[in-house]
Amino acid sequence: MKHIVIGDIHGRDNWQEINIKNYHKIIFIGDYVDSHTLSDHAILENFKKIISLKKRHPEKVVLLLGNHDVQYMHFPRYQCSGFRPSMQPQLTTLFNKNRGLFQMAYQRGDHIFTHAGITNSWHNEFLLLPILKTLQTENDTISDLINKVENTTHRYLLYATSIYRGGYSNGSFLWADYKETSVDMLNDYHQVVGHTQVPDIHTISYSNKSVTFIDVLNDQTKFYELDI
Repeated sequence: MKHIVIGDIHGRDNWQEINIKNYHKIIFIGDYVDSHTLSDHAILENFKKIISLKKRHPEKVVLLLGNHDVQYMHFPRYQCSGFRPSMQPQLTTLFNKNRGLFQMAYQRGDHIFTHAGITNSWHNEFLLLPILKTLQTENDTISDLINKVENTTHRYLLYATSIYRGGYSNGSFLWADYKETSVDMLNDYHQVVGHTQVPDIHTISYSNKSVTFIDVLNDQTKFYELDI
């Protein structure tokens, strides 16, 4: 299946240059909102267009959540830099009205897509969550479990902030920093992530694992394509 993955949007509309007919899956890596330059109106209208795209192509478009998104979805919890009080009522309503359109992780085989990436350290903690004993089924993937936990009151570990981003723990897939994912990437999986701005799309790989960093839209219009 031919995939195209779109890095952190932050209100930008250059994703509209993509011809979606050329792909089986269009994956947004999260962070649809908050911007240093764009107006509330521009951010909101662009976000509505992304939601509309998902509704028109529910099986083709995957909308992952980023740390800048969940601060509105779960307001007043999990706030981070860039928060716009002026947009909070509209965005909280919009995210929650369409909550079923979003997910935390997407997986196809040994390829996992999340906002910031999964490290071995965080994943080991995640597997210790007591709620997994009641949620987990035999065929669940890592992404399945993450998405299931998000829909419970035991989601706290999903929001753990990296020590490199002002937190006190191993960063979750919403908050892991490049310094973590580049050296402690999840064993036996190939990941595609955003969150940490990089000058160009690039991959760090070992024999059985890799991470591709794609948060480049601040500097250039470039998207990541792969066939899996």
